Amino acid sequence: MTEPINAASWSYAEHYVAEDDILAAARARADEVGVVAIGPGGGATLRFLASVLEARAVVEVGTGSGVSGLWLLRGMRGDGVLTTVDIETEHQRLARETFTEAGIPTQRARTIAGAALEVLPRLTDGHYDLVFLDGDKTEYSAYLREAVRLLRPGGVVAFDNALWHDRVADPSQRDAETTAIREVIREVEDDDQLVPVLLPVGDGLLVAKKEWAPAD
Repeated sequence: MTEPINAASWSYAEHYVAEDDILAAARARADEVGVVAIGPGGGATLRFLASVLEARAVVEVGTGSGVSGLWLLRGMRGDGVLTTVDIETEHQRLARETFTEAGIPTQRARTIAGAALEVLPRLTDGHYDLVFLDGDKTEYSAYLREAVRLLRPGGVVAFDNALWHDRVADPSQRDAETTAIREVIREVEDDDQLVPVLLPVGDGLLVAKKEWAPAD
């Protein structure tokens, strides 16, 4: 085992991919409405995943002010469409403002206002390359079930806040949100059709690939 990296090295890695003025403005909007946006390291990871997957169809739960959505869109194919779900219509208005400032065509970002567990079941099975989940932590297990259904074989699911402010690794922390995140981490690890990794970027990013079905 190597020694844990220090705070300076973590910060260096977290900010390795710099954010531009548009993302900075989106973060400012998030602060104004009390939304905690994904960190730069997590955002860069989402862009990387979308790029590697050559993603054309992505689902996001937790629109916020459009920080994570813009990272995703910048990694997706030029004809890719992001479907982003949030219960707060004001958040989605701010996200559309962010996308417009970034020059994203309106047809590439579909915003749906509503509760995630009411919206996700209406989306098409096996249609999506990437599902990013940053909504109600107590619903993460239910999100996982929907995500596995929505993903094509070879697609990827990602959960933000997988370390939850250092609470997940502390067994003395037993609040509902921490417990729910631990549970989804176990479920992802135990699911034979998923290949998982837990990344210590930002507040933690749990990522898993949906395996291809075995040949007959």
